[in-house]
Amino acid sequence: MYVGTLSFDLLLGDVRSLKEKRSVVRPIVAELQRKYAVSAAEVDHMDLHRRAVIGLALVSGDAAHVSDVLDRCERLVAARPEVELLSVRRRFHGEDD
Repeated sequence: MYVGTLSFDLLLGDVRSLKEKRSVVRPIVAELQRKYAVSAAEVDHMDLHRRAVIGLALVSGDAAHVSDVLDRCERLVAARPEVELLSVRRRFHGEDD
């Protein structure tokens, strides 16, 4: 069994309220879940208007599959024009851990 996780630290564009923030973050989380069958959620900076951290996790029996899906998720978030990707933290846990 292999487990991969990503956390994205995001700077949001012209957002002036938590309601506007949700309208930016929720579609990203939903697209990650729908396209790649990962577990995803906003996990930090919930009280800040222009910052968000999205975390996701994936479990698979194939290490290459985990790596491929994590790469695709990272490209998807990096390509979103309404957010600036400040950092990405990737963790991979394999059978040797």
